[in-house]
Amino acid sequence: MSATPPPPPPPLGKQRAPRVVAELGRPETPSETAARKAASSRAHRENQTAFNLVIAIGVSVVIVVLLVLVVVRPGSSQLKSVDYLKVASQAQQQVTTSLVAPAMPSGWTSNRAEIKPAGSDGVQSWYVGFVTPDTQFISLTQGFKANQTWVSNQLGERDKTSSTSIGGLSWTIYDHRTDDGVGNSAYAMVTTKGDSTVVLAGTATDAEFRLLAKRSAAQLER
Repeated sequence: MSATPPPPPPPLGKQRAPRVVAELGRPETPSETAARKAASSRAHRENQTAFNLVIAIGVSVVIVVLLVLVVVRPGSSQLKSVDYLKVASQAQQQVTTSLVAPAMPSGWTSNRAEIKPAGSDGVQSWYVGFVTPDTQFISLTQGFKANQTWVSNQLGERDKTSSTSIGGLSWTIYDHRTDDGVGNSAYAMVTTKGDSTVVLAGTATDAEFRLLAKRSAAQLER
């Protein structure tokens, strides 16, 4: 008997028919297939990049919002308060002229008080920064044996606008609240008594300036 021939090997799998291009009415060529796949991959990458960019922007926005909500911003209640009367008592030992440090009503605070050394104008001074009840600002600067150069520097070389009498002293007014870029020196008052020249400057109301001027004049008169 002759040997039975071995069965044929199983098929390796059904071969996929070439893709028919509808526009051409024929199967796709290998080069067309490669070009189509490359274009599809490129489009996918571009879409993925755009999606990632949107996600990154979204995360950044969330981080910014969280920082705004979480970070504590300083308010008027967090301003450092200084016991300027105590500082004045201690600083008095450094100078022979009596320091002007008037006690102010409840609601007035100070955020700074110090003796300032003489600058190029040669004038040493005493400084107190006052914060009024409605959170406006007035600085009190007392120059010892001050000259006109020192006064001009304190006022940013602005011109006087009027004068008035408060607490028995004549005060020169520098009202520049309608000018641009005046900052904390929008309004100022200056008087001289003996070796002391007092400059009040800031953003407070006329009434608050007059109150501080009156109490400062009382100390200059003593």
